Amino acid sequence: MTPLLFSTIEVTRQVFYRSSLSYAIVNLKPIVPGHVLVIPTRVVRRLSDLNANELSSLMHSVQHVGRVIERAYGGDALTIACQDGKAAGQSVPHVHFHLMPRKLQGDRFESNNDAIYPELERSEENLGSEMAHGLGPQPLQVDADENRPPRSMEEMETEASWLKTFF
Repeated sequence: MTPLLFSTIEVTRQVFYRSSLSYAIVNLKPIVPGHVLVIPTRVVRRLSDLNANELSSLMHSVQHVGRVIERAYGGDALTIACQDGKAAGQSVPHVHFHLMPRKLQGDRFESNNDAIYPELERSEENLGSEMAHGLGPQPLQVDADENRPPRSMEEMETEASWLKTFF
């Protein structure tokens, strides 16, 4: 199989879903259980850089993966976010959607649903500069915080293998 890149980061081992023009990966530092990314196969910076077929595939994948992770993680809803460009907080120069299952009760952000957005900003703010220091494709690296330490590749592969069983 051809390696899949998230910008310059090789993420093939984190993939649990793949269509002809997009794929989904588990997250190194999930904000909530089931936080995944859906990404177009072709590396492009902005949604507007996608052609019609790529955009259609990406949106279909967001919808399909969203249904699956909501069910798999016992969610009641989803937060779906795309930081489309650097000014919007995008630190990895490859368009992607964050999908996060949410619960009415027992959700980390249940007392303030909108607190998930600043957390999303913090989770990616240093990723671009960290990538610049790497040589070639690198495993995903994000600064750890005390609430969300980075997971090992083995942990991510285990989750990806489990999620594959739903597709």
